[in-house]
Amino acid sequence: MNYLHNCNPVIVHRDLKSPNLLVDKNWVLKAEWMAPEVLRNEPSNEKCDVYSFGVILWELITLKQPWGGMNPMQVVGAVGFQHRRLEIPDDMNPAIADIIKKCWQT
Repeated sequence: MNYLHNCNPVIVHRDLKSPNLLVDKNWVLKAEWMAPEVLRNEPSNEKCDVYSFGVILWELITLKQPWGGMNPMQVVGAVGFQHRRLEIPDDMNPAIADIIKKCWQT
């Protein structure tokens, strides 16, 4: 990711997630890994990939799917407009939790 972000011009993936699929089998966008600004259809840069990396790290540590139980429109509302973030478990390694939080602050 750092390599792509340091290219000239900068290469921004905008859809970084563990399954690495742009759409599901029904051609629906996967909102669970997208940064708030992408969900709001605002201009974006490499920071949206950093946000998505934080979601992937959360997913790897918790072994849960991000926003499980929510449909994509609920995720758009929660993340893009209500400024909600995934819950960091109390038993998560504090160093990892800090990295995730920093990814979501960009």
